[in-house]
Amino acid sequence: MSSFPASATLAQGSPFAPVLKINDSVITQYELDQRARFVMLLRIPGDPIEGAMKGLTQDRLAAEQAKKFGLRLTPEQINAGMTEFASRANLSAEEFVAAITQGGVDPETFRDFVANGLLWRELVRGKFGPTVTISETDIDRAIALGTRRTAMQLLLSEIVIPVEGDPEDEIALANQLRREITTESGFAAAARRYSASPSAGRGGRMEWVSTTQIPPQLVQLVLALAPGQVSQPVQLPNAVAIFQLRDVTEDLRTEAPLLNVEYAQFLMPNTEDVFADAEALGNRIDTCKDLWAEARDLPEDHLVIEKKSLEETPKDIALELAQLDVGEHSVALTRGGNRVFLMLCSREPRPEEEGAELNREAIRAQLQSQELEAQAGVWLEELRSEAIIEQP
Repeated sequence: MSSFPASATLAQGSPFAPVLKINDSVITQYELDQRARFVMLLRIPGDPIEGAMKGLTQDRLAAEQAKKFGLRLTPEQINAGMTEFASRANLSAEEFVAAITQGGVDPETFRDFVANGLLWRELVRGKFGPTVTISETDIDRAIALGTRRTAMQLLLSEIVIPVEGDPEDEIALANQLRREITTESGFAAAARRYSASPSAGRGGRMEWVSTTQIPPQLVQLVLALAPGQVSQPVQLPNAVAIFQLRDVTEDLRTEAPLLNVEYAQFLMPNTEDVFADAEALGNRIDTCKDLWAEARDLPEDHLVIEKKSLEETPKDIALELAQLDVGEHSVALTRGGNRVFLMLCSREPRPEEEGAELNREAIRAQLQSQELEAQAGVWLEELRSEAIIEQP
């Protein structure tokens, strides 16, 4: 098996020339071009060509499995899926199609994107749904974790392995390191050798960080470890990471509020001088709002300021924000060949809904969805490893 071509570019040569063969089907240059444009319009982090090829590869593998199991979608299901997807942008399906058409994306590309996503979801539910059982104990444990209001302090080390294209090799390396590392010194040596994080020079050692400031999924992952143990690999945009828990403390006097974070992502050319340029930029500005003046003559997507709950914040961004105070910045991340000047604008408690009752069935559905997602990820990697994937 070979990975897809990371160097593929938008629409070169014949639009119907195949760019990748997956078993008995092919992905054409036109499909890649269209999906990449769609990915860019959605502002999905990462390289649009990489993301497009990965998504199209999953589509082909899903289509093979759907044919094997005799699974088909009705036009009503696809139309409902398109309507639901468009509603996330507060648009009707017709308004969404009109908007992407102006961006050079064919309506059929949107329809295929939605249909293939629905098809994969139905496949996963059919294959794993009957085997996923969520007990009342599982729900009680989730409620306890979700309502625990005591702040925890974690002392972690990290190894962040950059990914270009298919993460299969990087995941394999992360799993190998996890099996082999038994000491803090061993982890530090591996971090210096393999990690692309700024902490690599410190052997991957991070400062104390509160559980309120990092993604809940990661909190659950590392709290299940004993000091010295290494976590399962965590997939981040353009990277795979593993963490070693060095110590954990509990502050019984401090409540852990639910948090909203506001942050700015300012894209800078990833040149040899980018770190000096970022430092100069940091010295020129005081708040995130000051970045608007810096981005005045740049494309719109070069500056994005958004406010999200911690749970909704991408893992790699949340990990960087956890190490920042308001007004501080990081340049550890990259996006599509650019360096990200990431600035923390604010961090504040999220208002809680008074008198809200716990919906155990909703929690059960959420836990089922999480388990199915995990099973789907493993299955997809199995399908990829078994497929014959090659460039024509």
